[in-house]
Amino acid sequence: MESPDADQPLPAAASGQAQQPADDARPHWRAALQDLSPAYFGLVMATGIVSLASDMMGHPRLARILFALNIIQYAALWLAYLLRACYFPRRFFGDMIDHAKGPGYFTLVAATGILASQFILLRNDLSTGFALWALEIVLWLGLTYTIFTAFTVKARKPALDRSISGAWLLAVVATQALAVSSALLAARIGQPYRLEMNLVALSMWLWGGMLYIWMMSLIFYRYTFFPFSPGDLSPPYWINMGAMAISTLAGSLLILNAPQAPYLVSLLPFLKGFTVLYWATGTWWIPMLLCLGVWRYVFQRFPFRYDPLYWGAIFPLGMYAACTWQMNRAMGFDFLGLLPPVFLYVALLGWLLTFTAMARRLFGLARHVAASLMMLYWVPPRPLIEAAQALA
Repeated sequence: MESPDADQPLPAAASGQAQQPADDARPHWRAALQDLSPAYFGLVMATGIVSLASDMMGHPRLARILFALNIIQYAALWLAYLLRACYFPRRFFGDMIDHAKGPGYFTLVAATGILASQFILLRNDLSTGFALWALEIVLWLGLTYTIFTAFTVKARKPALDRSISGAWLLAVVATQALAVSSALLAARIGQPYRLEMNLVALSMWLWGGMLYIWMMSLIFYRYTFFPFSPGDLSPPYWINMGAMAISTLAGSLLILNAPQAPYLVSLLPFLKGFTVLYWATGTWWIPMLLCLGVWRYVFQRFPFRYDPLYWGAIFPLGMYAACTWQMNRAMGFDFLGLLPPVFLYVALLGWLLTFTAMARRLFGLARHVAASLMMLYWVPPRPLIEAAQALA
């Protein structure tokens, strides 16, 4: 007499065949890759500047731990970006010419410059620093003229209040990051390239200031003459301050490099005046951004949840600590000595909270991928299947 279950076929896994995923069970990692933020290199920017500021203020061990972590993060994000370009080229390049998302790609330029500065300052590795500096120039040229040319010639353009935000100032940050790495290399190489490298740093510093004036005018106009919801106040608005902070850092390095380049000596009053102007402008933004943050999270009860754009708020805090420390060194403003360590600790706390939230998000993604792979490819033992059928 046959068992009542004899005619029932065994599951596909029992016969050694992998189950096919259902239409609505697309691998979660592909969805995450498709939606990867163009501004995710802000992670490298934030980690790098907190590392450099820690080294400036007497925490070399912390600086080197963050430096090692940053190398891993930089390589991992390059891999993720390349995979996104291969698997989802339409989304990858479409985001690049999107008014709201395109400026996020400038984090790639700035992150490369920050990592180059880490190699130069923390490891005294001029060869790797120079290689990253060269890559930074290529990326800056390619992205700057691709993105802004596309924005200019597009037939259909969004309204100003739906397209511009503090993220546009990442173009300024990328330009000034190139100024910083150029100034650091200029201070450590000999002739005949020292003068040329200082000129590159000076030119980038001036171009960055020009871009800030253009873009900040539009951003402030959007602030004050268009409706502003809590969702519009995204974390990259802290780049309003961060762009001025990195401009201050680049100006301070040019002041320190002046004895090595006669044309910088003749420009010292100009360099010092504009460096203080940049620092004062960045300082003005801090209370304003704090007030807007209180309005967003306290009065409007906007939810706090992890978003890669939050790295765009950590970077300015670390950069303000670093630029104030460097300006004190370049111009003898010893009475500002309290500010750099305070902002470093605030930036470090913000970095820890954001990194913890990111790690939880990545752990959840890894667990989902592991479960999906097990469900698709794991072949359960035959006794286990028979026991399950008997219980059924």
